[in-house]
Order: sequence, then C-alpha cells, then structure tokens
Amino acid sequence: MPLQKLQFRPGVNRESTTLANEGGWFESDKVRFRSGSAEKIGGWVADTGTSNATLAPPTGSFWGVCRSLWNWITLSSYNLLGVGTNLKFYIQNGSGGTFYDITPIRATTAAGDVTFAATNGSTTLTVTDTAHGAQAGDFVTYSGAVSLGGVITAAVLNKEYRVVAVTSNNVYTITSTVAANASDVGNGGSATVGAYQITTGSDVFTVSVGWGAGGWGGITTGYTSTGWGSPAPAGVGLGTQLRLWSQSNYGEDLIFNPRGGGLYLWETNANPNIFDRGTLLTAGDTPDICNFVMVSDASRFVICFGVNDYGSAVQNPMLVRWSDQEDYTQWTPAVTNQAGSYTLSHGSQIVTAMQARQEILVWTDSAIYSMQYLGAPYVWGFQILGDNLSIASPNVAVTANNITYWMGVDKFYMYSGRVETLPCTLRSYVYNDINMSQAFQFFAGTNEGFNEVWWYYCSANSTTIDKYVVYNYLERVWYYGTLNRSAWLDSPLRVEPMATTYGSQLVYHETGVDDGTTNPPSPITAYVQSSDFDIGDGHNFGFVWRLIPDVTFDGSTVTAPTLDFTVRPRQFPGSNYGNSNNPEVISTVSYAGQRTYNVQQFTEQVYVRIRGRQMAFKVSSDTLGTAWQLGVPRIEVRPDGRR
Repeated sequence: MPLQKLQFRPGVNRESTTLANEGGWFESDKVRFRSGSAEKIGGWVADTGTSNATLAPPTGSFWGVCRSLWNWITLSSYNLLGVGTNLKFYIQNGSGGTFYDITPIRATTAAGDVTFAATNGSTTLTVTDTAHGAQAGDFVTYSGAVSLGGVITAAVLNKEYRVVAVTSNNVYTITSTVAANASDVGNGGSATVGAYQITTGSDVFTVSVGWGAGGWGGITTGYTSTGWGSPAPAGVGLGTQLRLWSQSNYGEDLIFNPRGGGLYLWETNANPNIFDRGTLLTAGDTPDICNFVMVSDASRFVICFGVNDYGSAVQNPMLVRWSDQEDYTQWTPAVTNQAGSYTLSHGSQIVTAMQARQEILVWTDSAIYSMQYLGAPYVWGFQILGDNLSIASPNVAVTANNITYWMGVDKFYMYSGRVETLPCTLRSYVYNDINMSQAFQFFAGTNEGFNEVWWYYCSANSTTIDKYVVYNYLERVWYYGTLNRSAWLDSPLRVEPMATTYGSQLVYHETGVDDGTTNPPSPITAYVQSSDFDIGDGHNFGFVWRLIPDVTFDGSTVTAPTLDFTVRPRQFPGSNYGNSNNPEVISTVSYAGQRTYNVQQFTEQVYVRIRGRQMAFKVSSDTLGTAWQLGVPRIEVRPDGRR
C-alpha cells in the first residue's frame, strides 16, 4: 500500500466523538496552530523586580494575587505598569524595575491613638485603637512609636505590619519580628500614629455579600456577625468580595478603582525613585461607589459604571456617570460643563465596559450597549446593540483586529458592527468542565503576535484559574490547555505579553522555550493528539510497520532536541486504546497496544508494530530547550485481515 499521510485539519474539535472528527485534532495542551501546523507554544521568564516595601511578600515580587495590569509611558519615558492585587496596588517602572507600593491610605489616626501590649516570650503584639475599622489581613504602618522598654524597640514598631486577627472594634493583633521580654511593658508612647491602608479583598469570589447574604445565621466577618436580612457592617461588602481593579491612565497619571470602592488618583513624580501613594478623589461630587472606571479616548472624560447618583450614597448598578471634559474633579452637571449621567434599562447590573473603535462598549448582565460621544448638550449617547445575551465576568472581553470577543455564561460572542455568536469547536468541552461560581476570576487577553485571543478560567473542581481556551482569529480555529495565571496584558510597550502567576510573579510570555519561573528552568510539557482515523479501509485490520517523521526543531536551545510520537491503535470505537473487548482478538494485544517512539532532529524512519482498525496519533515533548513544529508525517500500512 502507498504511504498514508497523517495530515490533520488545524484546530481542536471536541464537539463530537473522536471517530466522527476523523481528520482533525482532539486533544491539546500548550500547543498552538500556525500556518495550519501544530507547534509548541513559547516559554516564559519571570520579571526580576522586587517590592520596595519593608514588609516583604512571602513569595514572588508583590503581595497578593494580581487581577489587573495596565501599561503606559510618560513624557519622561517612564515605562509604567499598574499592578492591582487582592491585597495591594503597585506601580513598576520598566521591566525588572522595583514594584512600588502605592496602596492608598484609608485612615490615619491622631498621635497617641495607637497603643501596644506585649507578652513576655511571644511575638504577638496586641494593638488598641478605638474604632480602628481593620479586618484580618489588612496592612498598617506605624510611626512615632517609642520602645516598649525591652527588645521591642522603636525600630521594631515603626514599620509596616499586617493585621493577624481582630478581636473587637478597638483591638487587633500583629506579629513582631522579635519576641518580647519581661522589660517590654510600655505602650509605644503618646505620639504613635497608625496609617491604615484600604481594606484588602479576597482572592476568590464569595457569592451574595452584603444585605441578606449567607444562610439563616447570616455572615461572620472578623469579629462581627450579621443576621440574615440585616445590613452588612461598614466595609464588609468591599473587604470580603473578590478584589478586582479597573485602571486607566489620565495623561501621565493613573486613575484606578477597586470594584465596589471609590476612585483613586496616582500622580507621577519628576523623580523616578519617588512613588507616592494613591489618593482618594472626593472633590466635585466624585462617586463614592463604583464598579468600573475608564478614561475615554474622545475628549478625555472619566467615566464610572455602576455608581451612586448625585447626592446619594446608594449604589445604582445600572447608572453611568461621567466627569466634565478634562476635569476629573467636576462631576456635578451644570450648563457650564459636560458632566452627566445615564441609567441603562436592559439588565440588572453593568458588568464591564471597553473602549472600541469610535465607541465605548458597555455590557450589562443581559445586553450590550454602544456609548458614543455626541458633544453638548447630550454629551454621550447610548444605543443597545444586542439583548438577551450574557457575559461571564468583567474581564472576559477583549478587542483584537477591530473585532471584540467575549465569553458568555454558556457560549462565546463577537462584535464586528453587529453582535454574533462565535462558533466554537470546544464549546461543550469548556462549559461542561467550568466553575461558573468563580466566573469573576475569569479573564481574556490577546496575543497579537500569533493572532490569538486567550480565555483563562477555573475548571469545575477548582477555585483558581487552571485552564485556558484559545481562539485564533486569523485561522479561525480553537485549541486549549492547562495553565495557572491570574492576569494577562499584551502590551507592545514591553514587547512580550505579560501575565501574573499565583506565586505573585510577573512573567513575560513567548520568551525562550521553557518555564523560567523556576531556578533552574523547568521543561514545558506540550502535546497534541489527533482524533481516531481509519488505518487502511477501516473494515479490515491494518498493520502499521513504519512511521516516517516530519518535524522541525527550529528555536530549540539544546543541541539534540527530541520529542515523542505515540501511536494509539483501537479495534472498535468503544474500546480503550491498545485493548479489545473481543476475545477473538485478545491474542493481538501484545503488539496492538499503544507505543511511544522518540524522534530526533535527523530521524529518518521509525519501525513500529501496531495493529488495529483505527488509530490516534500523538506528538508530545517534556524536555528542556525543545521547540518543535509538526509537518506531515506518514505511515506505511499492510492489510491484516478482519479478525
């Protein structure tokens, strides 16, 4: 028989059985398709920057799980990156630069309001501060304190600490860097000042936070229990929900917002080594509660979505408000300015918004709107583009090649002037193994260098991101895999796409061929497996005795890169690979089982012994320094009877 080519359609399809998808790919991990061929994705390396805080993070470069990245360049050519985590907010100046902690301060005590109590032989310090408002996990910095009389000196006290436990409205504990001795009996003096950073957030999504939350017993946060149907304590809603940030540069400065919180401004400093903390915007009736903020490209308005109305402290999740043009301090509408507001009608809450071509797209939980600048007196106009649709979370929409894509609660969508369902060959695979209760963790990102849109999500049994699915909009194909990431940004200002890990590291993708977050680097396990295809005519058994590889190792960093070819025969569609439920063919199992063959750069042919009616073909690699792209391998088959 002539040689049989193993040439498969690009992309992975799991919308039918493996045999029904004959001629295509069925499984993948860390593999992409380029020019129709499967290849291993690029590697990644960790950014070398460290935090400037005196309280160093336990792992990585910053405290917490990052959920937001934003990159911009100032007039002084500072390449700035905003990093919002569930615990803090940072600014980094350039790749490898220091992560400066600019987390805003929510409250500063008067001198002497804070006192300390130590226990001999213990590192636990009890702090008394009337109505401190802190919760476990918050950060506070002390200044002006004096020694407690022993080893707990002023130098030990006057630094940043993290609240360990809250025992009452007025008392909490921290952990000292040294254990107290019997001489530590003072209270820190009458000049001690405590500066409390804004309340930290959760790294997982908590369902129903606020009024009526939880079961019959209500919710318990720190030291406070709230009965069912009672208002949550001040700060509970913000502090216990998943911390998501929205941010946008206002010229050289940055406006940022923790979802459900206020608006903050960070201003650049002429000295590149001075990074002041962000400050709360309060002037001109600035919104106190906001779910999402952005700065418009048209005429530079600051726009808030899901905010409290003028003169009200109650959040309206369907309300859009914008500041005056070029003035983020003026939010009260008047005939002399362009500040204003608009309440959307379709849906129950605004989920997110995005700047697109000549319009801003606004998603509610059931519709999508177009927001366009009209000029005075109406300023901004709104048109509904689609109704009875969905969006999974605030960060799952992305624009690539002038088309906007997003992930819904049960399918994918695209907008190119009209709203359409995005055909997906992995829809069942994704939505049958997904944890929608953690949908607010999901996020999307582009990889423009390879014409890709990536969605990261939690699998059904996971509360952290562990899977991804990719749409290649140039080749219009899908593929998927496993990877732990918490945020993504494809920015040309730093050349490579950026992402953050759950280990609090910033990493640069498409760099090298290995996992550079470890020392030494670790190999990346990548594979792609075909659907079943007939060996010969599919009726009679076929005997495969020779395989001719076709693969390139361009980009590999080792002198002898290798990968594995696995051939997986099957007698019937319902049987396992390499096995049979038919007693008549049990004798063939000894040489009908799946076999793996190592292929090197100059391997001309591989002799195999495989017998079956159908076969699946797998390419995999798990060695350091290996990059590969598959061509069109061939197999040689001999007819082998019907039994």
